[in-house]
Amino acid sequence: MPAEIIDNEDVYKGFITLLRTTLRLGDGKRVSREIIVHGRASAVLPYDPERRTVMLVKLLRAPVLFAEGAQDMIEAPAGMVDGGSPAETAKREAMEEAGLRLTTLEHVGSVWSSPGISTERIDLYLAPYSQGDRIGAGGGLASEDENITVVEMPISEFWASAERLEISDMKTLTLALALRCKHPGLFQGHPGGT
Repeated sequence: MPAEIIDNEDVYKGFITLLRTTLRLGDGKRVSREIIVHGRASAVLPYDPERRTVMLVKLLRAPVLFAEGAQDMIEAPAGMVDGGSPAETAKREAMEEAGLRLTTLEHVGSVWSSPGISTERIDLYLAPYSQGDRIGAGGGLASEDENITVVEMPISEFWASAERLEISDMKTLTLALALRCKHPGLFQGHPGGT
């Protein structure tokens, strides 16, 4: 028999919802699991094919501060899908966080961010940009207290940082690999390139 959900109990409701879920496994055994209900998100890695740069953001992540004391993380612009499509969300977040107007998106895939505990799926995109597409300051929305710093760096430096795991955000590492696989020419002639 297939596994099935028998019961869900709300433990907490806020920005996330925490459920205590009772499952019946395929062998008939009942087990309890906690699930964080967190919805859908989008992330985008903007890259300039002419200047061979990427646009990232640096911001504080409370769970990372709690776990390791890290003051900030470098990531691809990302955010929750609050109406509209995942692609529209990726464009909106690039503008809000990095001040970047994106027109063309390349969908990499839709992945589970942490399937052992969370329902969150993230749509991942690559997006070309040029200097003329930087039309705002970025930094995030004041109402969300994001306190974001925009970081533009050469693709070679980005790749080296990813290899050394100085960039430890999984969605950003996945996008680094996607950029390397889908656009290998951007890495030619650079340290670590082909």
